[in-house]
Amino acid sequence: MLPAGEAVSVHMSLRRPRSYGSGIHLADHPQPEEPAMTVDRPSRPARRSAGVLAFAAATALLVAGCASAGTAGTAQSGGGASAPVQVGLLYSKTGLLADYGKQYEQGFQAGLAYATHGTGAVNGHKIDVVEEDDTGDPATAVADAKDLIGKGVKILAGTTDSGVGLQLAPLAAQNQILYIAGPAATDALTGANTYTFRSGRESYQDIAAAGSFVGDPSGRRILVLAQDSAFGQANVAAVKAVLGPKGATVSQVLAPPSATDLTPFAQQVKSARADLVYVAWAGTTAPALWTALDQQGVLGSTKVVTGLAGTASYPIFGNAGSKVSFLAHYFPGAGGDNPVETAMLNGVKQAGGTPDLFTPDGFTAAQMIVHALQASDSDTGAMVKALEGWSFDGPKGPEQIRAADHALLQPMFQATLTGSGASAQPKLLASLTAAQVAPPVKPMAG
Repeated sequence: MLPAGEAVSVHMSLRRPRSYGSGIHLADHPQPEEPAMTVDRPSRPARRSAGVLAFAAATALLVAGCASAGTAGTAQSGGGASAPVQVGLLYSKTGLLADYGKQYEQGFQAGLAYATHGTGAVNGHKIDVVEEDDTGDPATAVADAKDLIGKGVKILAGTTDSGVGLQLAPLAAQNQILYIAGPAATDALTGANTYTFRSGRESYQDIAAAGSFVGDPSGRRILVLAQDSAFGQANVAAVKAVLGPKGATVSQVLAPPSATDLTPFAQQVKSARADLVYVAWAGTTAPALWTALDQQGVLGSTKVVTGLAGTASYPIFGNAGSKVSFLAHYFPGAGGDNPVETAMLNGVKQAGGTPDLFTPDGFTAAQMIVHALQASDSDTGAMVKALEGWSFDGPKGPEQIRAADHALLQPMFQATLTGSGASAQPKLLASLTAAQVAPPVKPMAG
């Protein structure tokens, strides 16, 4: 079992294991309790973003779509003497997860413009977004969060890293502020406390989406191919935890992380004759792995599944990409004929950004915040009540915040890649409904 805050990926990546949204966490691991925040702590300088003002050029495109379901906000101008509402946005502006942080931030700004009808205001109050760089480090994120709370911020959002999210959640409960986690995937954030929500998917939904490629897992043989490391072992344990209770038999082939000749392991996989092979691989040997699996006929003899990461990862599959089945949290176009996704894509592009894997997580967070602020700009209890059970149309499709534990029920996707190298592009195979991949209900921890 992994210690609290350790990040483990569910996909193959050239980065270190936590790069796909900080990955699988097997259980609600105990965490050290944060001392209550004291407001007389010396403040750190806050870096204010340009907020929705940077999106003025994109507003015209966004306003047209605001009548669709799931749009929150108000058409009021936000002028007059009404004080602005401050929202703290914590994300990895620098560090190993900076690419993902950028996607999240761009989605957030587009979502804020969309949900407020281009005004950047709710009920006459301008939303002032204060951005802080968590650098992917829990200590930095906690210091930033305490500084923001000390200045009176009632809403925090963000973080790609699960270790960061697990530190911010108890801080939200101690100070009774609203916290909406970003792409951080750890299941432990679901049901963490009354004040914590999430705007992205969680690891259970990833594994359930992978298992969907064999339909009913009962009686199926599922093999996990991974490295013999904490990362690989955690993925084996997670697949067993999610699909084992549904009747699947789960085995594994684990290769030494230092191995460069991966042919023997590809041969072991083929000999196992599994119904589904789930690949969880991290590191620079990934292209060699996919070549070996292709050359040994594995990709043609069984269903091979892995997670679809960001666009930068597409070329590493080489010619094997079209033979691999991908579970997908999101890729541009996955939402189909969805006006909310169209508004997100247009908003991000008009602002000079590029939509990618975690863009919807930021967009959805903004939708949630605007909806919460419609209920109250200062009463956190009213904000929480407004969000619990809320159903809305997000960029991925219909979504709902489960009242019992704040899980974000959402669609997931099956995909494949067409083309190879720099021309590789994802192609949607199927959309999985929120109910098909819904995690079990958890008791609220506090």
